[in-house]
Amino acid sequence: MKKYLLKRVLTSIFTLLVILLVLFILMQLMPGSPFNDEKLTADQKAALYAKYGLDQPVIIQFFRYVANMLRGDFGVSYNISKNTPISQLIATRLPISIYIGFMAVLVGAVIGLLLGLLAAFKHDTIWDTIATIISVIGVSVPSYVFALALSYQFGFKLRWFPILFSQQQMFQSSVLPSISLSMFTMASIARFTRSEMLEVLGSDYMLLAESKGLSGKTLIFRHALRNALIPIITVLAPLIVDLMTGSLVVEKIFAIPGVGSLLVTAIQSNDYNVVIALSFIYSAMYIGIMLVVDILYGIIDPRIRLAKEGS
Repeated sequence: MKKYLLKRVLTSIFTLLVILLVLFILMQLMPGSPFNDEKLTADQKAALYAKYGLDQPVIIQFFRYVANMLRGDFGVSYNISKNTPISQLIATRLPISIYIGFMAVLVGAVIGLLLGLLAAFKHDTIWDTIATIISVIGVSVPSYVFALALSYQFGFKLRWFPILFSQQQMFQSSVLPSISLSMFTMASIARFTRSEMLEVLGSDYMLLAESKGLSGKTLIFRHALRNALIPIITVLAPLIVDLMTGSLVVEKIFAIPGVGSLLVTAIQSNDYNVVIALSFIYSAMYIGIMLVVDILYGIIDPRIRLAKEGS
């Protein structure tokens, strides 16, 4: 297990460094400049480039950025909030996006798993049909439609929850956006759980387990659900990162000060440091989640770990 884990960690670190280098190159290829003010003269722009080290070769900027990043320094903002440390900008927004995203993942994964299990165990019944209809709606309808409907019904008409996000009412303000974001996750997990459970329940080793006298909870949780979890985890992993890094449209509807709107603003204003920092954080979260998934693969099914260690 140690060899398996070490290999995954080293691969993840190398991947992050490659991503960071690619981001630097792409930022250099972007049209425009972080200093697009028409009032600035050529000499003033040159002075600003020298001040922030943007006149240096890309490779020098890259290694300097990596060195600073290891100390927790992502640089400063050029346009959004001039000379404000990036870490300070992100620190006020990222926890909000992660909190709402975590709630959305939790709600979507739990309800989706229950719906999928219900549809599989009640195959070809009215319950299977209801669960399938809910899954199709969840996948087909965009999250912002759910956001608008929930905001109108439960925020405006019934006044159960705040329409606009407020950090003073963190939990109440997060309920409607979390449910809106969770619908696609819930539907995806329900569909995959249903299909995987039906396949597992009809497999030869399940028939063998039943012939040995196993039944009830032992058969379902120890054999059926455990073998169906691997593809479910694979589907859930990228959804976790998408939800925890924010959805721009839902953030706009509920006026959530998250990182999604910050990234779009940074791209529009060519604020290189903010774009690189947020893109790197997104990548690190994604790779971190996939690393956890790889470890879970090895725990759930030791055959996968042994096969990868052997290769």
